[in-house]
Amino acid sequence: MTRVKRGSTARRYRKNILDFASGFRGAHSRLFRTANQQEKRALAYAYVDRNNRKREFRRLWIARINAAARKNGITYSSMIHNLFENQIFLNRKTLAQVATPDAYCSSRPIRKINNEKD
Repeated sequence: MTRVKRGSTARRYRKNILDFASGFRGAHSRLFRTANQQEKRALAYAYVDRNNRKREFRRLWIARINAAARKNGITYSSMIHNLFENQIFLNRKTLAQVATPDAYCSSRPIRKINNEKD
């Protein structure tokens, strides 16, 4: 069998990994073996955190909607329930954007729902 000299291929592979790890601290950006481990770990966390970001934003929106709802004497869960009962299909992101800057604007749909229910 013929001998395979992979100097350029191996060098390119190592260079790509060290370029990826260039912003890491200490040996993680300089030594190939630790940079390789850190690259795998970084890519794994990046994958997981793309879903965690969605989770965190949903939690933030719910907290903002709950604060606006409680200012109007209603809980978050009953507000969402009443919205769906009255076929007002607004997602939590939109509701949070309405609730955050203007308290009066966010209280209008809540008051409308409460008046229809009574």
